[in-house]
Amino acid sequence: MAKAPREKNVTIHDVAKDAGVSFSAVSKVMRNAYGVSDALREKVNVSIAKLGYTPSMSARGISGGRTFVIGVVFPDMRNPFFADILAGVSSALERTTYQMVQGIVQHSSEAALVQSMTSMQLDGLIIVGSVSTSQALSALAARIPLVLIGHHLPEVSAFDTVNNDDAESGRLAVRHFVENGYRKIAMLSLDSPNGTVIQRREEGYIEAMKAADLGKNIEIVRTPQNLREIQGAAQRLLSGPNRKDAIFCWTDYVALETLSVAGIGGLAVPGDVGVIGHDNTMYCAFDQNSLTSIDQSGEQLGLQATRLLVERIEGRQKAEHFLVHPRLVARRSSALSQKA
Repeated sequence: MAKAPREKNVTIHDVAKDAGVSFSAVSKVMRNAYGVSDALREKVNVSIAKLGYTPSMSARGISGGRTFVIGVVFPDMRNPFFADILAGVSSALERTTYQMVQGIVQHSSEAALVQSMTSMQLDGLIIVGSVSTSQALSALAARIPLVLIGHHLPEVSAFDTVNNDDAESGRLAVRHFVENGYRKIAMLSLDSPNGTVIQRREEGYIEAMKAADLGKNIEIVRTPQNLREIQGAAQRLLSGPNRKDAIFCWTDYVALETLSVAGIGGLAVPGDVGVIGHDNTMYCAFDQNSLTSIDQSGEQLGLQATRLLVERIEGRQKAEHFLVHPRLVARRSSALSQKA
């Protein structure tokens, strides 16, 4: 029995012919190159969809050797804030031909995961909350376009960074507590080798406490992002003769658990204790939580990181360090009207 003829793979030349444009025009659209008109982009994308064209990862000779795939590395997915970053990356890629693959460090080392992902011949890489040294990251950036989210290294030139103004986050939290009558304000922070984000958040907290003449009340408790450890730390802060009347948590995940610990301990929120989280994730607005939180716009971080990465892939070499300015979103967990 004769074999059925193999179906011919659609090529970039087929797309150009169908769209009635040149090979280079299709290449520019696929690279999301500067100056491509909406009309040309629409015409080429219609032909791509019509023909079912998919760039081959093995055929790196296309458009400068690109696969049109970028990687995004997360430290874990327990923190709902990372979903906001992912949404921003996805939105930024909507008008491009780039696709995204994700890696999660949680059950492996960052270095091993990055090595595995770069072997996939990615065009670029975004790493969220990296724990690597600046030297290791610079070496990585020499091999692949790189952008970091949540790692303050403004002096580096080999790669780009996108960050929240984390010192301002600490200041905003303390100022809000003070304005609402709280004085024994502690910070429930993260015990992590990635010190840049946490360090700056703690620095902002300390600075604002001293500015409010509350230096004697400064207390920072660091804990791993482990449920049992978080519960234990919150219980220690909310019990005994030196019980705190306000806690600034480094992330909403920790703050929501602190609310639970307060409730189990019979403490009223915000009457006995005020709680502020960080990231303003969707769970903060649930009425049962009504958690005051610092909004650093995870979606904006994802959008800007993706923009910078595509620019790096396109050839930009001068480093950019984008800073998001946070804002405090007040809810019942710190409301003056309910403070005893």
